[in-house]
Amino acid sequence: MTRHSIPLGRILGIAIGLDFSWFLIFALLTWLLAASYFPGEFKNLPAGVYWAMGAATSILLFVSVLLHELGHSVIALRYKVPVRRITLFLFGGVAEIGAEPPSARAEFFIAIAGPLVSLALAALFQAIEPAVAAVQPLLGIVKYLAYINLAVVLFNLVPGYPLDGGRVFRALVWAITGNMRRATVVAANVGRFFGFFFIMVGVWMMLGGNFGGGIWIAFIGWFLDSAAASQVQLTRIEGLLSGHIVSQAMSVNCPRLPADIPLQRLVDEHILASGQRFYIVDRDDKAVGLINLRGILNVPRSRWSSTTVQEAMLPLNQLKSVSPTTELWAVLQLMDRSGVNQLPVISDGEVVGMLSREDVIGYLGALVELGKSAR
Repeated sequence: MTRHSIPLGRILGIAIGLDFSWFLIFALLTWLLAASYFPGEFKNLPAGVYWAMGAATSILLFVSVLLHELGHSVIALRYKVPVRRITLFLFGGVAEIGAEPPSARAEFFIAIAGPLVSLALAALFQAIEPAVAAVQPLLGIVKYLAYINLAVVLFNLVPGYPLDGGRVFRALVWAITGNMRRATVVAANVGRFFGFFFIMVGVWMMLGGNFGGGIWIAFIGWFLDSAAASQVQLTRIEGLLSGHIVSQAMSVNCPRLPADIPLQRLVDEHILASGQRFYIVDRDDKAVGLINLRGILNVPRSRWSSTTVQEAMLPLNQLKSVSPTTELWAVLQLMDRSGVNQLPVISDGEVVGMLSREDVIGYLGALVELGKSAR
């Protein structure tokens, strides 16, 4: 779970989290429903009832969003695609899929599952309306949830990546071209088009007097454009790194330290003197662990003089590692999933190098420069 989210538990083994930005949208949506929408639709109810309706509707809306994301996740798991977590946040929710789908078919069914769940929820809430028609507060909640789930379906089916409709579109282009990266770029660029379109619509609404609605539409457009542009950039990086392996970018002259030196000496004589942020730890001329700034900072400063590197290090047998022949793009994904900035490179049980994000970025810069000079 990220630093900016509150863990809520697990469903089907998937961690569920609540981003702090959710509280902002919860408060805003509750206020809009209680102060404007429900009083306009259902007259002469007490103010407290409107606020209770607004809060209940907001909570049930995010339950609907969670079910939408679980729809994606369940199908992803059926195709053996890992799901890291589901996070509810300002714009609704996101299921963080841990790898690309294995085929265009898998991508299609993973993408369409969420909108199908929202469509089923819209139908369910609409079917419930006659049963609660005599109770105005319940009718108001159910009608709004039917409407908003249908709106979620229509919005998500906009054919621009990374929206669900964009992923469906990517799956179709992927199936036609046989090239996932090309399909991703095409779908993401369509996503950028729709992002600009929403921004223009939002500005037009603001100029027409609907400032609140216009700024929200423009903000969604900005978010969609930013996400699509990031995906284009990631796809370009993946293309540049394709075919390149760890041994081409790793550092082979890794700084090493004996396991028995105190942390204070490590900080004074090595880290502050050289700026190096991580070291391989040796015992009896054999690598046994890795020490980095995080490991040092986990020890109170008052104990640095009495704590050895070995006591604060990450043991090698507990670290994720890569081989010299692992593809660089796969390593970047591993670093992202694991939340680490460097990994030991091990061959035949021996540490032969270290690979950090900075190493990959430097290598990527060289590839870009070489590509420019080749034109």
